Amino acid sequence: MKKIVDVAAGVITRPDGSFLLGQRAPGTFYPGYWEFPGGKVEPGETPAAALVRELDEELGIRVHALNPWLMREHHYEHAHVRLHFFEVHDWSGEVNDHVHSALAWQWADRLKVAPMLPANGPILKALRLPRAMGITHAGEIGVAAQLAALDAALSAGLRLVQVREPLLDEDERGAFAVEVVRRAHAAGALVVINGDEALARACGADGVHLRAVQLAALEARPDLPWVGASCHSRTELERAAALELDYAVLGAVRETPTHPGQAALGWDGFGRLAAELSIPVLALGGVAPADMSAARASGAHGIAAIRGAWAA
Repeated sequence: MKKIVDVAAGVITRPDGSFLLGQRAPGTFYPGYWEFPGGKVEPGETPAAALVRELDEELGIRVHALNPWLMREHHYEHAHVRLHFFEVHDWSGEVNDHVHSALAWQWADRLKVAPMLPANGPILKALRLPRAMGITHAGEIGVAAQLAALDAALSAGLRLVQVREPLLDEDERGAFAVEVVRRAHAAGALVVINGDEALARACGADGVHLRAVQLAALEARPDLPWVGASCHSRTELERAAALELDYAVLGAVRETPTHPGQAALGWDGFGRLAAELSIPVLALGGVAPADMSAARASGAHGIAAIRGAWAA
Protein backbone atom coordinates (compact mmCIF):
# COMPACT_ATOMS: atom_id res chain seq x y z
CA MET A 1 0.00 0.00 0.00
CA LYS A 2 1.43 3.37 -1.04
CA LYS A 3 1.92 6.06 1.57
CA ILE A 4 -0.42 9.02 1.19
CA VAL A 5 1.41 12.16 0.12
CA ASP A 6 -0.31 15.41 1.07
CA VAL A 7 -0.03 18.17 -1.52
CA ALA A 8 -1.33 21.74 -1.40
CA ALA A 9 -2.54 23.26 -4.67
CA GLY A 10 -3.62 26.81 -5.39
CA VAL A 11 -6.30 28.12 -7.72
CA ILE A 12 -4.68 31.53 -8.15
CA THR A 13 -7.16 33.94 -9.65
CA ARG A 14 -7.16 37.42 -11.19
CA PRO A 15 -10.07 39.91 -11.19
CA ASP A 16 -11.01 38.89 -14.74
CA GLY A 17 -11.80 35.36 -13.51
CA SER A 18 -8.78 33.64 -15.02
CA PHE A 19 -6.61 31.22 -13.04
CA LEU A 20 -2.99 30.14 -13.34
CA LEU A 21 -1.75 26.77 -14.62
CA GLY A 22 1.81 25.52 -14.86
CA GLN A 23 3.29 22.95 -17.26
CA ARG A 24 5.36 20.25 -15.60
CA ALA A 25 9.02 20.30 -16.59
CA PRO A 26 11.09 17.52 -18.20
CA GLY A 27 12.54 15.10 -15.69
CA THR A 28 9.45 15.12 -13.47
CA PHE A 29 6.51 12.74 -13.34
CA TYR A 30 4.04 13.52 -16.16
CA PRO A 31 6.30 16.00 -18.01
CA GLY A 32 4.35 18.35 -20.27
CA TYR A 33 1.12 17.99 -18.29
CA TRP A 34 -0.57 21.08 -16.83
CA GLU A 35 -1.37 21.51 -13.15
CA PHE A 36 -2.39 24.01 -10.50
CA PRO A 37 0.73 25.37 -8.77
CA GLY A 38 1.64 24.05 -5.33
CA GLY A 39 3.69 21.35 -3.72
CA LYS A 40 4.21 18.78 -1.02
CA VAL A 41 3.16 19.47 2.56
CA GLU A 42 6.23 19.09 4.75
CA PRO A 43 6.15 17.49 8.24
CA GLY A 44 4.73 19.93 10.78
CA GLU A 45 3.09 22.12 8.12
CA THR A 46 -0.58 22.70 7.53
CA PRO A 47 -1.67 22.50 3.88
CA ALA A 48 -2.41 26.24 3.93
CA ALA A 49 1.05 27.09 5.25
CA ALA A 50 2.63 24.73 2.71
CA LEU A 51 0.85 26.49 -0.14
CA VAL A 52 1.93 29.95 1.01
CA ARG A 53 5.53 28.71 1.13
CA GLU A 54 5.35 26.88 -2.21
CA LEU A 55 3.87 29.82 -4.10
CA ASP A 56 6.60 32.06 -2.77
CA GLU A 57 9.30 29.56 -3.78
CA GLU A 58 7.79 28.53 -7.14
CA LEU A 59 6.30 31.79 -8.38
CA GLY A 60 7.66 34.57 -6.19
CA ILE A 61 4.22 35.75 -5.11
CA ARG A 62 3.02 36.61 -1.61
CA VAL A 63 -0.31 35.20 -0.52
CA HIS A 64 -2.37 37.56 1.65
CA ALA A 65 -5.55 35.45 1.90
CA LEU A 66 -6.73 32.05 0.76
CA ASN A 67 -9.91 30.04 1.16
CA PRO A 68 -10.16 26.27 1.69
CA TRP A 69 -12.02 24.69 -1.20
CA LEU A 70 -11.81 21.01 -2.25
CA MET A 71 -9.82 17.93 -1.33
CA ARG A 72 -9.32 15.14 -3.86
CA GLU A 73 -7.32 11.91 -3.75
CA HIS A 74 -5.65 10.30 -6.74
CA HIS A 75 -3.66 7.10 -7.18
CA TYR A 76 -0.70 7.66 -9.48
CA GLU A 77 1.74 4.92 -10.44
CA HIS A 78 4.34 6.46 -8.15
CA ALA A 79 2.18 7.75 -5.27
CA HIS A 80 -1.20 8.05 -3.61
CA VAL A 81 -1.72 11.81 -3.55
CA ARG A 82 -4.14 13.78 -1.37
CA LEU A 83 -4.58 17.21 -2.92
CA HIS A 84 -5.78 20.10 -0.77
CA PHE A 85 -7.08 22.83 -3.08
CA PHE A 86 -7.28 26.44 -1.95
CA GLU A 87 -8.62 29.47 -3.76
CA VAL A 88 -6.01 32.23 -3.73
CA HIS A 89 -7.75 35.49 -4.54
CA ASP A 90 -5.59 37.97 -2.60
CA TRP A 91 -1.91 37.96 -3.54
CA SER A 92 0.76 40.34 -4.69
CA GLY A 93 4.00 40.29 -6.64
CA GLU A 94 4.96 39.57 -10.21
CA VAL A 95 4.62 35.94 -11.26
CA ASN A 96 8.06 34.54 -12.11
CA ASP A 97 8.19 30.82 -12.70
CA HIS A 98 11.02 28.81 -11.17
CA VAL A 99 9.95 25.19 -11.68
CA HIS A 100 7.56 24.86 -14.65
CA SER A 101 8.26 24.76 -18.37
CA ALA A 102 5.53 27.34 -18.98
CA LEU A 103 2.72 29.22 -17.26
CA ALA A 104 -0.71 30.15 -18.66
CA TRP A 105 -3.71 32.12 -17.43
CA GLN A 106 -6.84 30.17 -18.35
CA TRP A 107 -10.64 30.09 -18.02
CA ALA A 108 -12.47 26.86 -17.11
CA ASP A 109 -15.04 27.21 -19.91
CA ARG A 110 -12.44 27.80 -22.63
CA LEU A 111 -9.28 25.97 -21.67
CA LYS A 112 -6.55 26.31 -24.28
CA VAL A 113 -3.82 24.10 -22.80
CA ALA A 114 -3.64 20.29 -22.56
CA PRO A 115 -3.28 17.69 -21.23
CA MET A 116 -4.23 18.32 -17.61
CA LEU A 117 -2.64 16.29 -14.83
CA PRO A 118 -5.22 13.55 -14.06
CA ALA A 119 -5.78 14.58 -10.45
CA ASN A 120 -6.37 18.19 -11.51
CA GLY A 121 -8.82 17.54 -14.36
CA PRO A 122 -12.04 17.24 -12.29
CA ILE A 123 -11.31 20.62 -10.71
CA LEU A 124 -12.06 22.33 -14.02
CA LYS A 125 -15.74 21.41 -13.95
CA ALA A 126 -16.01 22.62 -10.36
CA LEU A 127 -14.61 25.95 -11.53
CA ARG A 128 -17.40 26.15 -14.12
CA LEU A 129 -20.06 25.94 -11.40
CA PRO A 130 -21.46 29.44 -10.78
CA ARG A 131 -20.97 30.89 -7.30
CA ALA A 132 -24.59 31.81 -6.64
CA MET A 133 -27.76 29.73 -7.06
CA GLY A 134 -31.20 31.30 -7.13
CA ILE A 135 -34.01 28.96 -6.01
CA THR A 136 -37.45 29.79 -7.36
CA HIS A 137 -40.62 30.13 -5.25
CA ALA A 138 -43.25 31.08 -7.80
CA GLY A 139 -45.82 29.08 -5.85
CA GLU A 140 -45.52 31.65 -3.05
CA ILE A 141 -45.11 34.95 -4.91
CA GLY A 142 -46.82 34.15 -8.22
CA VAL A 143 -45.42 33.07 -11.58
CA ALA A 144 -45.37 36.56 -13.08
CA ALA A 145 -43.53 38.03 -10.09
CA GLN A 146 -41.00 35.19 -10.09
CA LEU A 147 -40.28 35.55 -13.81
CA ALA A 148 -39.81 39.30 -13.39
CA ALA A 149 -37.40 38.66 -10.50
CA LEU A 150 -35.61 36.03 -12.60
CA ASP A 151 -35.09 38.48 -15.47
CA ALA A 152 -33.68 41.08 -13.08
CA ALA A 153 -31.34 38.57 -11.44
CA LEU A 154 -30.12 37.23 -14.80
CA SER A 155 -29.43 40.79 -15.93
CA ALA A 156 -27.44 41.31 -12.72
CA GLY A 157 -25.30 38.24 -13.38
CA LEU A 158 -27.06 35.21 -11.84
CA ARG A 159 -25.94 32.10 -13.73
CA LEU A 160 -27.44 29.15 -11.81
CA VAL A 161 -31.15 28.62 -11.17
CA GLN A 162 -32.91 25.81 -9.33
CA VAL A 163 -36.59 25.36 -10.16
CA ARG A 164 -38.21 24.25 -6.89
CA GLU A 165 -41.99 24.55 -6.99
CA PRO A 166 -43.83 22.14 -4.63
CA LEU A 167 -46.89 24.44 -4.52
CA LEU A 168 -47.52 24.46 -8.30
CA ASP A 169 -49.52 21.63 -9.85
CA GLU A 170 -47.87 19.40 -12.44
CA ASP A 171 -48.98 21.35 -15.51
CA GLU A 172 -48.11 24.73 -13.99
CA ARG A 173 -44.72 23.47 -12.85
CA GLY A 174 -43.92 22.08 -16.29
CA ALA A 175 -44.88 25.28 -18.11
CA PHE A 176 -42.98 27.38 -15.58
CA ALA A 177 -39.85 25.21 -15.93
CA VAL A 178 -39.91 25.57 -19.72
CA GLU A 179 -40.09 29.36 -19.42
CA VAL A 180 -37.30 29.51 -16.83
CA VAL A 181 -35.05 27.39 -19.06
CA ARG A 182 -35.79 29.60 -22.06
CA ARG A 183 -34.95 32.81 -20.23
CA ALA A 184 -31.96 31.42 -18.36
CA HIS A 185 -30.35 29.84 -21.40
CA ALA A 186 -30.75 33.08 -23.33
CA ALA A 187 -28.64 34.70 -20.60
CA GLY A 188 -26.06 31.90 -20.53
CA ALA A 189 -27.26 30.51 -17.18
CA LEU A 190 -27.66 26.90 -16.03
CA VAL A 191 -30.96 25.45 -14.78
CA VAL A 192 -31.50 22.41 -12.55
CA ILE A 193 -34.91 20.99 -11.63
CA ASN A 194 -35.60 20.01 -8.05
CA GLY A 195 -36.42 16.35 -7.58
CA ASP A 196 -37.79 15.56 -11.04
CA GLU A 197 -35.36 14.03 -13.54
CA ALA A 198 -38.12 13.44 -16.10
CA LEU A 199 -39.12 17.11 -16.04
CA ALA A 200 -35.48 18.15 -16.30
CA ARG A 201 -35.15 16.18 -19.51
CA ALA A 202 -38.52 17.27 -20.88
CA CYS A 203 -37.93 21.00 -20.42
CA GLY A 204 -34.32 20.99 -21.63
CA ALA A 205 -32.79 21.84 -18.25
CA ASP A 206 -29.10 21.28 -17.61
CA GLY A 207 -29.60 18.86 -14.76
CA VAL A 208 -31.43 17.78 -11.64
CA HIS A 209 -31.17 18.76 -8.00
CA LEU A 210 -31.87 15.79 -5.73
CA ARG A 211 -33.66 15.96 -2.41
CA ALA A 212 -31.87 14.35 0.54
CA VAL A 213 -34.27 11.37 0.52
CA GLN A 214 -33.56 10.81 -3.18
CA LEU A 215 -29.82 11.01 -2.55
CA ALA A 216 -30.09 8.32 0.14
CA ALA A 217 -31.85 5.95 -2.28
CA LEU A 218 -29.60 6.67 -5.25
CA GLU A 219 -27.42 3.86 -6.59
CA ALA A 220 -25.77 5.70 -9.46
CA ARG A 221 -25.47 9.29 -10.61
CA PRO A 222 -28.22 10.32 -13.08
CA ASP A 223 -26.94 10.72 -16.63
CA LEU A 224 -27.31 14.49 -16.88
CA PRO A 225 -24.65 17.17 -17.30
CA TRP A 226 -25.22 18.73 -13.87
CA VAL A 227 -26.41 16.85 -10.77
CA GLY A 228 -26.50 18.18 -7.22
CA ALA A 229 -28.21 17.37 -3.95
CA SER A 230 -29.54 18.90 -0.75
CA CYS A 231 -27.58 17.77 2.30
CA HIS A 232 -27.92 18.32 6.04
CA SER A 233 -25.16 16.13 7.49
CA ARG A 234 -21.61 14.99 6.85
CA THR A 235 -22.91 11.54 5.93
CA GLU A 236 -25.11 13.00 3.19
CA LEU A 237 -22.26 15.18 1.91
CA GLU A 238 -19.94 12.17 1.70
CA ARG A 239 -22.66 10.23 -0.12
CA ALA A 240 -22.96 12.99 -2.72
CA ALA A 241 -19.19 13.04 -3.14
CA ALA A 242 -18.97 9.24 -3.46
CA LEU A 243 -21.57 9.34 -6.26
CA GLU A 244 -19.47 12.05 -7.97
CA LEU A 245 -22.24 14.62 -8.03
CA ASP A 246 -21.26 18.05 -9.26
CA TYR A 247 -22.17 19.93 -6.09
CA ALA A 248 -24.05 19.79 -2.81
CA VAL A 249 -26.15 22.39 -1.02
CA LEU A 250 -25.74 22.45 2.78
CA GLY A 251 -27.85 24.29 5.32
CA ALA A 252 -29.27 25.94 7.09
CA VAL A 253 -26.58 28.45 7.94
CA ARG A 254 -29.19 30.68 9.60
CA GLU A 255 -32.79 30.05 10.66
CA THR A 256 -35.19 30.70 7.78
CA PRO A 257 -38.96 31.18 7.33
CA THR A 258 -38.97 28.00 5.23
CA HIS A 259 -37.73 25.89 8.17
CA PRO A 260 -38.65 27.75 11.39
CA GLY A 261 -37.13 26.27 14.52
CA GLN A 262 -34.50 24.26 12.64
CA ALA A 263 -31.13 24.62 14.35
CA ALA A 264 -28.79 26.82 12.36
CA LEU A 265 -25.25 25.72 11.56
CA GLY A 266 -23.58 29.11 11.61
CA TRP A 267 -20.49 29.61 9.50
CA ASP A 268 -18.28 27.60 11.87
CA GLY A 269 -20.65 24.64 11.76
CA PHE A 270 -20.90 24.88 8.00
CA GLY A 271 -17.12 24.91 7.68
CA ARG A 272 -16.71 21.83 9.85
CA LEU A 273 -19.26 19.79 7.89
CA ALA A 274 -18.06 20.88 4.44
CA ALA A 275 -14.32 20.60 5.06
CA GLU A 276 -12.12 18.56 2.71
CA LEU A 277 -14.81 17.27 0.38
CA SER A 278 -14.12 16.43 -3.26
CA ILE A 279 -17.13 18.38 -4.59
CA PRO A 280 -18.16 22.04 -4.23
CA VAL A 281 -20.66 22.92 -1.50
CA LEU A 282 -23.07 25.87 -1.65
CA ALA A 283 -24.26 27.44 1.60
CA LEU A 284 -28.04 27.70 2.10
CA GLY A 285 -30.30 29.22 4.70
CA GLY A 286 -30.85 32.90 5.33
CA VAL A 287 -27.96 33.91 3.09
CA ALA A 288 -27.73 36.62 0.46
CA PRO A 289 -25.11 37.96 -1.97
CA ALA A 290 -23.63 40.07 0.85
CA ASP A 291 -22.62 36.79 2.56
CA MET A 292 -20.45 35.58 -0.32
CA SER A 293 -17.12 36.49 1.29
CA ALA A 294 -18.04 34.86 4.61
CA ALA A 295 -19.28 31.77 2.80
CA ARG A 296 -16.10 31.29 0.80
CA ALA A 297 -13.90 31.95 3.83
CA SER A 298 -15.74 29.03 5.48
CA GLY A 299 -14.96 26.70 2.57
CA ALA A 300 -18.17 27.18 0.58
CA HIS A 301 -18.03 27.35 -3.19
CA GLY A 302 -20.73 30.00 -2.98
CA ILE A 303 -24.31 30.51 -1.82
CA ALA A 304 -27.79 29.23 -2.63
CA ALA A 305 -30.80 31.34 -1.72
CA ILE A 306 -34.54 31.63 -2.19
CA ARG A 307 -35.57 35.08 -0.98
CA GLY A 308 -32.02 36.43 -0.93
CA ALA A 309 -31.49 35.62 -4.60
CA TRP A 310 -34.43 37.68 -5.83
CA ALA A 311 -34.18 40.76 -3.61
CA ALA A 312 -34.11 43.98 -5.60
